[in-house]
Amino acid sequence: MPPSLGRYAFALAPLAAAALWGGMYVVSKWGFALIPPVTLGFLRVALGAGALWLVVAGRGGPAPTRGEWPAFVGLGGWVTLTVATQFVGTELTNASQGSLLTVLTPVFTVLLGAVVLGERVTTVKAGGMTVAGVGTAVVIAGQYDLGSMAAGNALGVALLLIGSAAWAGYTVWGLRAVRRHGALRAATYSSLASVPMLGVLAAVELWYLNLSPADLPLTAESVAAVLYLGLASTAAAWYLWYKGLEYVPAGTVAVFFFAQPAVGAALGAALLGEALGPEFLVGGVLMAVGIWIVSRERAETAAGTPDASAE
Repeated sequence: MPPSLGRYAFALAPLAAAALWGGMYVVSKWGFALIPPVTLGFLRVALGAGALWLVVAGRGGPAPTRGEWPAFVGLGGWVTLTVATQFVGTELTNASQGSLLTVLTPVFTVLLGAVVLGERVTTVKAGGMTVAGVGTAVVIAGQYDLGSMAAGNALGVALLLIGSAAWAGYTVWGLRAVRRHGALRAATYSSLASVPMLGVLAAVELWYLNLSPADLPLTAESVAAVLYLGLASTAAAWYLWYKGLEYVPAGTVAVFFFAQPAVGAALGAALLGEALGPEFLVGGVLMAVGIWIVSRERAETAAGTPDASAE
């Protein structure tokens, strides 16, 4: 890879994660018609964690020590809070609310990164984040009726806000685990730690709905939804998201989250025949410029340091 491109290689992993998350909203809403939201979230994470563990086990290496597990359990708590609130909130809200509120995650991540990790929010980074955020809003405005923002369920909106903040917490507090154990092990053990937590919540949900596991439909649609959410949106995407943290601060990784709605809109056009208006092009350009601004600042910094991955 040419040196000029190699400086931007760190961007590929979080961008790929955003691409995998692009279709998650549609698949989640589709899956909720078959499986209750928290239960679907449990199945998603259980499958994703199992897939990650198989990779880790196949590669060998030491398991976490007893003293290292509390950090992974804490990250598992962030995972549990994210998935439970995100899925229930998604079921209770409309598409425009879900898209707009979800992209608040980068804002929460930058703020938490500054407070918890002492990351600097430079003028360049703030400007790039703003441009990318405006571009995302333009893309969403072209796809949805923003007048419906006020028509949704207040509880669902609140849950989506909590979910956005919780994923920011998983990103920020996960940085130290990623730098110590690597992206694969950090994603694997934090996911495994969340499985029993989500399992308890799923059991409570099924009890409340007077359902048993045997009542859940085993159809091609339900299996496809769980497979996509578990293998693509969880195992692959969470590893790729954490992979970005191996090289850059949490606040820099966060900017790539803005690409998620654009990827979702593009997939809707490609797979569902949905129309893309001029807002998609304008917003996409703004988003790309904002992401490039933040990436360029990082790339220039990396070029002046002997080991960019060791920060």
